[in-house]
Amino acid sequence: MPSKIAGTRRPSAAGGGGRAPATPRRARGGGPRGLYERLRKAWDRPLTAYYVIIGAGLLITTLGLVMVYSASMITALRYDLVPSYFFRKQFIAALLGTGLLLIASRMPVKLHRALAYPILVGAVFLMVLVQIPGIGHAVNGNQNWISLGGPFQLQPSEFGKLALILWGADLLARKQDMRLLTQWKHMLVPLVPGAFMLLGLIMLGGDMGTSIILAAILFGLLWTAGAPTRLFVGVLTVAGAIGFLLIKTSDNRMKRFDCIGATDPGGEGAPCLQAAHGIYALASGGWFGSGLGASVEKWGQLPEAHTDFIFAVTGEELGLAGTLSVLALFAALGYAGIRVAGGTEDPFVRFAAGGVTTWITAQAVINIGAVLGLLPIAGVPLPLFSYGGSALLPTMFAVGLLIAFARQEPAAKAALAMRRPGWGKRAGKRWKSMRRRVKKRPSGER
Repeated sequence: MPSKIAGTRRPSAAGGGGRAPATPRRARGGGPRGLYERLRKAWDRPLTAYYVIIGAGLLITTLGLVMVYSASMITALRYDLVPSYFFRKQFIAALLGTGLLLIASRMPVKLHRALAYPILVGAVFLMVLVQIPGIGHAVNGNQNWISLGGPFQLQPSEFGKLALILWGADLLARKQDMRLLTQWKHMLVPLVPGAFMLLGLIMLGGDMGTSIILAAILFGLLWTAGAPTRLFVGVLTVAGAIGFLLIKTSDNRMKRFDCIGATDPGGEGAPCLQAAHGIYALASGGWFGSGLGASVEKWGQLPEAHTDFIFAVTGEELGLAGTLSVLALFAALGYAGIRVAGGTEDPFVRFAAGGVTTWITAQAVINIGAVLGLLPIAGVPLPLFSYGGSALLPTMFAVGLLIAFARQEPAAKAALAMRRPGWGKRAGKRWKSMRRRVKKRPSGER
């Protein structure tokens, strides 16, 4: 007969103890499957992509500033400059880029579309000026720079990437609204001729690396627009044939292919010197690196340690843990960009987000692949990470585009609307009123 005495507990089914039977760990959501479910639910939240883009972009830029200072000190001293010379310039560019990021993230989509043609015209005008003697000048054999006076220079081709994305996205969006993208001629014209015009201006200066990135952006736009496989393969074949001819007719570019995976640096000025010492830097880093600032290769052995091969110095000083962290940040940024492009109903947002994601991820893959000895050295910087204000400014503006697009999602808009200014004061007032109500209760009431 069950006990009716208050306070007594009914025995458990196991026959003793008074405690309820333990819930299995899998039922409580533990284990790998439970962890996966929690991560999936967290990723499906409306503001996840918004925060991932902000966090990954700022972390990459901040870590890049640290590594630019570490990798450029010896180069600055070699030119009789203060050790922080290159860091100061990069820091100023990062501040300006942060302002551009904030402006781009707050601009409405209509204003981004309105800026597409002015940015394109400005980029083409500057790229034409580069080819005029006395205005443009060459750096490392590529004539793609304009001197702004003093130590400041401008590389217009970096702004050409942003111009192609905004102009191409606006063009494809207007054609999709008119239901013209089902015809191949509307898919290709004038997008492909316009992109080839930009490619021609860049190749006049001999910059093959930037041309590859621009071609990748073009293919990203066509892919996002849903180009048929035959059309996509046809454009890729034509671009590949042109690229093959440009590489085959240049001894310098052919030598870069010979240096893939090279471990013998040769003598001073050897073509594979940079590739081999990049491998040495990564190999000597080990699991956790030699310590921040303790790189040996940056003491004159590794050319362009703070620009194209800053990832090698990162591997030497921060080890495998540091390089994997950088890769994880780029992967998170790229995946968030894909989610923004795939989760919108606005065609311009889809095309522009796809183009920006293609730009950043393709350039990161090409740069890191060259440092690892898996790809030829293309001479492109690591986005948001390498030294160079001309590359940093448009890239940070592009990240601001992704932030603005992530804010435009209906679910994200609703979540952000709940966080109106003054919510903290209202929460504080509610907390104080609740405390007063608790104090007015009788001492025995709970």
